[in-house]
Amino acid sequence: MRASVTVLLTASLMALAACAPDAPPGVNREDLDAAVSRAIGDPTTCVLIAGVGSSRVLYRYNTATACDRELPDCDGPGATKVGKLLEATARDRQPRTLSCDSAVAPGRGVGWASGPIAGTDLVYAAMMEGERAFPGRMMADRLAGAFRRAKVSSQP
Repeated sequence: MRASVTVLLTASLMALAACAPDAPPGVNREDLDAAVSRAIGDPTTCVLIAGVGSSRVLYRYNTATACDRELPDCDGPGATKVGKLLEATARDRQPRTLSCDSAVAPGRGVGWASGPIAGTDLVYAAMMEGERAFPGRMMADRLAGAFRRAKVSSQP
C-alpha cells in the first residue's frame, strides 16, 4: 500500500511539474531559478515572464497558488494579481515599480515590479508580500541583475 501511495504521489508531482511553464527559449531554467532565488527569493515571491504582446507565460518562479494571490495594487484602493500586471506590461512594455502596506496583516508589505527585459522581446512581472518584501524599485534592480546572470538578458 505504501509503495502505491509513493508512486501516485510521484506521478502527481511529475504531472504538476509538466504543467508549469519551463523557461524562455535558450534559457536554462535551473540557472534562472537560482538567479531569481538569490535576487528576491522568498516563499511569497512570484516572477512571471512572457513575450511582448503575449499573455502566454514562458516562465514562473514559485507555484501557481503563490502567483494567483490577489493583493493591494499599491496604485489605488483596488487589488490585483501578478498575472494582470504581466498582461498590462506585455501590452505596453512600460516598467512599473510600486510598494505599499499589505492588507493581509500589520507590518507586512507588498512590492510589485514589471517591465521589459533588456535586449529581448520579453517582459516580466514580479510580486513579493510579507514582512521582508522588497520595495518595487529594489525588486526591479535585483531582477535586472538576475536576468543578466541567467543569460535571459543580453545587455551588460
